[in-house]
Amino acid sequence: MTCVRYACIAAVLAIQLGAAPGAWAQTEEVRRLTVEEAVRLALENNLGIRAARIDPQIEDLGVAQAQAAWFPTLTSTLQNASTDSPSNSFLSGAETRISDDRLNTNVGVAKTLRWGGRYNVGWDSSRSTTTNIFSNFSPQVRSSLALTYVQPLLRGFSIDTPRQQLLLSRNTREIADVTLRQAIAVTSRTVRYAYGDLAFAIASLDVQRQSLELARESLRNTRARIEIGTTPPVDQIEAEAEVARREEAVILGEGQVGTTEDALRVLIYDPSSPDFWTLRIEPAELPPFAPRRIDVEAATRTALERRSDIQQSRKNIEAADINLRFFRNQTLPDVTASFDYGLTGLGGTQFLRGTGFPGPIVGQSQRSFGTVLGDLFTNDFPSWTASLNISYPLGATPQAANVARARLQYTQQQTQLREAELQVVSQVRDAGRQVLTNQRRVETTAVSRQLAERRLEAEERKLTAGTTTSFFVFQAQRDLAQARNNELRALLDYQRSLVDFDTVQEAPLR
Repeated sequence: MTCVRYACIAAVLAIQLGAAPGAWAQTEEVRRLTVEEAVRLALENNLGIRAARIDPQIEDLGVAQAQAAWFPTLTSTLQNASTDSPSNSFLSGAETRISDDRLNTNVGVAKTLRWGGRYNVGWDSSRSTTTNIFSNFSPQVRSSLALTYVQPLLRGFSIDTPRQQLLLSRNTREIADVTLRQAIAVTSRTVRYAYGDLAFAIASLDVQRQSLELARESLRNTRARIEIGTTPPVDQIEAEAEVARREEAVILGEGQVGTTEDALRVLIYDPSSPDFWTLRIEPAELPPFAPRRIDVEAATRTALERRSDIQQSRKNIEAADINLRFFRNQTLPDVTASFDYGLTGLGGTQFLRGTGFPGPIVGQSQRSFGTVLGDLFTNDFPSWTASLNISYPLGATPQAANVARARLQYTQQQTQLREAELQVVSQVRDAGRQVLTNQRRVETTAVSRQLAERRLEAEERKLTAGTTTSFFVFQAQRDLAQARNNELRALLDYQRSLVDFDTVQEAPLR
């Protein structure tokens, strides 16, 4: 029986809401919107949402930048040099001047590996000529291939700076997704609020207009009674004053409609559209009163799992844990193994000398560049070096201070998470309590409105019978208008509390 009664009330309010726009809408184009359509438009056009959607893209670039640490680096060098040196002894290789010309080329690839190691591969080639008589090659062609690999064994093995930055950038990227979801939830709540404010303002304006018509009807009746001599003329002044007061209320109501309409407009429409300020918004519905069962315990569990601020706190703990792991690793001894392997080939024009020192040139032979490369690939002249380097600072170090700071930050983040969880539980419980409170308010304000209608009918009958004055009729009319507005406000607050109860499980209420 109660649901049927409030369904009737909601139907009456919906009729009032539907009738009002026709009274205040002018020549502008009118667009009827449901609350879900308004939310959808906001998610498409709201500038705040558009800006929030850019954050994940920015953080994607941060992840890509961190991953670039493992991209290989290609190096290349081309160098040409010429040197003339004076001869300072008979062993210099020339009587007055020694001329050396050299052309060097180098190509190399360097890369850092995901497990902390790094390698460098380089290929060097050179061609040189000299006037030094002691040289056995001129021109001389040389080529070498060098491979270097360095691997940290303790510090920098499990985590190093590139891996730390990658983990932190990925963590920040996930926080950007959470922040975007929070912006969507908060904007959706704001739009639903603004939509309800506009619907309430239109329905309230209709109530004020109905009250004005009642006052005008009372004024006409008062004038008629004055003409037949049943009412003193002074009552007309009171009736006219009441009409003026209610006209003022209508004017204020029309202004409130425009204000709430603009508030909704800036939330859901694209400001670059040509009809942004001229398109009128007409709510297609005033959400009906429908009692809802509130499960606070289930809502609390959902909020602790999905709330954006809780997820951000957990991501902050993950970031603090990453930093703690990194700084702990930095306190380990720096033990680095390295291995160098090289190959060399030599060619060009080789002088054949006779007996003596340095011996006369009696002939020459040619070793082509292909022969030099053959020396490399057949591993004819290898060289290698293996080393193990160990270093460990004595006494207090910056790394130890960083570990201590990271531990404190990790503990701080955990404490802040517990505090945030406590606040979430409190907010969910309060939101559920507000739903139940406003639900009871709707019930009581509906009864008050019905009693106000019956009181006005009684005062009008008493005025017709001459047992009361128009003052009490006006008072009953004002009480009825206030009761209707109270019922509308209770309905609006109930819908808002439902929106808050749903939103508080996704994002903090601001």
